[in-house]
Parts: sequence; structure tokens; C-alpha cells
Amino acid sequence: MNEVSISDILNSNKIVDKKVSISGWVRTFRANRFIALNDGSCLSNLQCVIDYENTDDKVLKAISTGAAINVNGTLVSSQGSKQNVELRVDKCKILGESDPELYPIQPKKHSFEFLRENAHLRSRTNTFSSIMRIRSNLSFAIHEFFKNNGFYYVHTPIITASDAEGAGEQFRVSTLDIKNPPIDENGRVDYKKDFFGKETNLTVSGQLEAEAYAMSMGKVYTFGPTFRAENSNTSRHLSEFWMIEPEVAFMDIQGNMKLAEDFLKYILSYIVDNNIDDLKFLENRLINEEKQKPQNERSELSLIKKLKFVIDNDFKIITYSEAFEILKNCKPNKKKKFRFLINEWGADFQSEHERFLVEKEFKCPVIIYNYPAKIKSFYMRLNEDEKTVRAMDILFPGIGEIVGGSQREERLDILLKKIKEVGIDEKELWWYTDLRKFGTAVHSGFGLGFERLVMFATGISNIRDVIPFPRTPQNAEF
Repeated sequence: MNEVSISDILNSNKIVDKKVSISGWVRTFRANRFIALNDGSCLSNLQCVIDYENTDDKVLKAISTGAAINVNGTLVSSQGSKQNVELRVDKCKILGESDPELYPIQPKKHSFEFLRENAHLRSRTNTFSSIMRIRSNLSFAIHEFFKNNGFYYVHTPIITASDAEGAGEQFRVSTLDIKNPPIDENGRVDYKKDFFGKETNLTVSGQLEAEAYAMSMGKVYTFGPTFRAENSNTSRHLSEFWMIEPEVAFMDIQGNMKLAEDFLKYILSYIVDNNIDDLKFLENRLINEEKQKPQNERSELSLIKKLKFVIDNDFKIITYSEAFEILKNCKPNKKKKFRFLINEWGADFQSEHERFLVEKEFKCPVIIYNYPAKIKSFYMRLNEDEKTVRAMDILFPGIGEIVGGSQREERLDILLKKIKEVGIDEKELWWYTDLRKFGTAVHSGFGLGFERLVMFATGISNIRDVIPFPRTPQNAEF
């Protein structure tokens, strides 16, 4: 008998009287008769009705929450109101027992903190299985969008000697003996004797390498793990996270903004079309949470409405200077309701400012471009005013910035000057500056932190709960 998934059963029209074999994990077992079985293929459990009078006592005793079982039987119309079909079990086999006294994921509400301590089992809950199915489909949609639009997937290195962001908060990669490292004549660690012959780190971005391939293949993207050794324990920081970074030759900032808008609408539409049950479940969970908050702290948009808010609205495009004037003269700023007041041009906008623009001022997603050069990275193209760069950020409701990108600086002399200003040794980026010597051209790209996207798509407020095994300061448990 061929095994089928619960998802296939529930999505099939002709299932009654069909004999099937299903394997999964027991969610609940009540009255020695009704098994709620879940195989991870969808949110729903399948009710399996066992004939306890004709079932071995050893099998009955082993059917407990968390146990893995295989059941063979016939699908019949359900007598209950919560499902259309159930399985009348002919045979039940225990594949893996679970001690009910020790199994931590009991059929009750658990705190997210508790589930993080049991991250190896938390995907057996409805909340986390929904999050991870959405994460999986978002990942698929990303690849599908780029494939459909003529991009090539480039695997950029995880070990690198460059710091694309210039932040310096990187994880060192070394084979040197940490107790007795070789020392040079200046009393410093001699990295020439290390594995790669120089100091190397885990990458914070694949952008610079992606630029190299864009300048030969036209349209490329990276989608892989990146690392930041930032000692931060906030709900928005991870030490290991995934980044999506497309780079396109012969595309300016205007094309970059359109690409990013089309990309975001495509992938969010994909999960609305393909994960609606998971989204509805997470939405109901959020609605119940919102009821516990004071009225003035409750979200104005439900989860699905928030997604459609992005999908259905044209993004508003404004310059940094326009955004600055709006924020400087708005009531929250004048009445000093903002935590960070906007007074001088050149201020770096905070989440509270970004959300005001999206949720109050324009009531649609917002793209801000032409930022002050002093608050942006060295590789962004300097404008003719020599005060701003062709950078752009996309702002979403409830979260603020979700995408950051720019037209890249393609002029060698200006790039070299900016590299020097930020204190980077140009010898370390010789290959990057070479791209400006041999066939340089206008090119652009953007970066999107995948976990931040998953947070937006699921309504989950802590980034540690949208990645299977979070890596944070003092935490590499699993």
C-alpha cells in the first residue's frame, strides 16, 4: 500500500472509501480511540479512529503524544464537524515511542522562550510548523522570481577577507593555535602563517562578489548565510542570518527600485496563494494576542490585510530630503512624541520615523532614495550635489526598513577616494576596483534580510522564532 500525505488527502476530492497508509506523529490520543495525527505536510491533523477492542494493549499503551506511528486503513466521511474525512484504522504500527512524562511539547500553549529552549522539537507545534512552511515557500518564490526574470544564481564565498559593510563586527576564521599563535616582529598575530595566509572572516554580505559576476553575466543574485558578530540581544538581531542580494548591470537607481517592488509583491503574493491556511492560523493567533494589549497599542491591520497592503498598493517614492521635511514638520516631531527628534538634515531615520511615513503619512509602502552620503556605505554612487548618494530603502508597515539598496559607484577615481575616506586599504579591494578599470558600467542592487521578510510575512515579532536554529550571543545550543 502506497503511503500518502495528510495534505494530499485533505486536498483530494475523491478520497472516501480509499485505503491508505500514513506515517506521522501523534498530537493527541483520547478515549483510547481517537488519534490526532500530523505528518508536517500541512497545518491540519487527520483524525484516525482506532478499534481499541481489537488492538494489542502494547500498541495502545505506546500511542502517546510525540510518538511516531504508521496507520493503515480506510478513509471515511467524518462524523465530527471539524473535518470532512477521517481514517478508520485497520492496523497501527509504532515506529518510535515517546515517553509522555518526558516529552516537552504537550498539547497546551507554550511560551516562545520555552520553545526556543526546545528548538529541536518546536516545529511539532502548529505555530512553528506554519512559520517554517511559509519560510520554505518564500525561499522557493525568491528563486522562482529571479529565474523567471533572467537572473543567474551565484554562490558567493562564506569565507572572505573583505568587509562589505565596513562594520568590523565579523567572526574570524583561523586554524592558528589560539593558545600559542605565531607573532610577527611588531608583536602582532602573524596571519601570514594562517591557513589562508591572511586574516579571514565569515562574510557579512555577498554583494561585492555578486557585483563581479553581474559585470559579466548581467543579472545575478545571491541567497545564502551571512554572519555578524554584533553583541546584541534584541528581537531583531541574529549572528547568523540569510541574505538575498541581486545585482544587475546597466541598471540605474530607478530600475533598482522597480525591481525591488516587483520582487516583494511577487513573493508575498506567492505565500498568500499557497499558504493561506498557515496565514489564517497565524493571523488568529495574533488577533488573540492583540486582545491582551491596550487599545492604542493594537495593530490597525490584520496579518493577511498587511500582506495585501503591500501587494495591492503602488509604492510611494520620495527623496530623503522630502521625507526629512515631512518628518520635521509632522505633529509627533513638533510635540516631541518621537523618541528621536528630527531637527537637522542628515539624520539617520529610525523605525518610528519610517513607520510614520508608511502607516500615517502615505498609507502605503514607501521607497526613500538619495540619502546623505555620510550615513551610507562607500560603494554607493555619489550624486552630482556631492552630498547625497543613490541609495534607496523600502519601508513596510509594522517593521520599517525591509530592503536597502543602491546604484553602485562605477567611477574608479571617486570609488578610490571613498575607500580611502572610510579607512579601507585599497589593496584589499584590488579586484573590486579592477571592475572599474575593465568595462565599467552603471549597475545596481539591493539586499533583503530573509528573516526580516519572514517576520513580516508571519507576524512573528522576534527574529529568533523565524529561523530553525537561532544563533545569538551566548547561544549555539543546537
